[in-house]
Amino acid sequence: MSALTQLHEEIARCTRCELAKHRTNVVPGEGAENAEIMFIGEAPGWHEDQQGRPFVGPAGQFLDQLLASIGLRREQVFIANVIKGRPPGNRDPLPQEILACRPWLDRQIEIIRPKMIVTLGRYSMAMFFPGKSISKAHGTFHKQDGIIYYAMYHPAAALHQQSLRKTIEEDMLKIPSLLAKAKSMTEVESPAQQLRMFES
Repeated sequence: MSALTQLHEEIARCTRCELAKHRTNVVPGEGAENAEIMFIGEAPGWHEDQQGRPFVGPAGQFLDQLLASIGLRREQVFIANVIKGRPPGNRDPLPQEILACRPWLDRQIEIIRPKMIVTLGRYSMAMFFPGKSISKAHGTFHKQDGIIYYAMYHPAAALHQQSLRKTIEEDMLKIPSLLAKAKSMTEVESPAQQLRMFES
């Protein structure tokens, strides 16, 4: 059994917060264990809770289209959420729920070791872009501990606000060049050299 499969079995038994009492299925995440890109959403919705899989509702269909626009399928990336169980009535995750679930996400990142983490929506963005607002942070990135963190709106935002669809599509198209630059960089380069490379 792989380390990730083992971890997901542990997550399935989790009772660290009240969500364990309400969920139909736990939704740990899915995708390639050696994925270069990891997408982190907010929390499972109704469809995800029913199937135990992330991003399988309307927002997930849009995410599949976004992935296709840069030549990827969901099996080639890893898709997870900040919260592994559905909040009742699709309400926002509570701070204590985010805190309870954080170790699971951290362990997924350790096992997968992605080159790039794409945050989808403000709750996952807040973990890696503290103090930023999504309207300002989307389409921007920073690099830390060898990982590029890149902020995007949640795909569901386009379903509620059609004007954001083009913005989300454009932000997605920046991913391949950022990833290519990350892969061509070596750890021996100074931060200043790395920054110049990204800005070029």
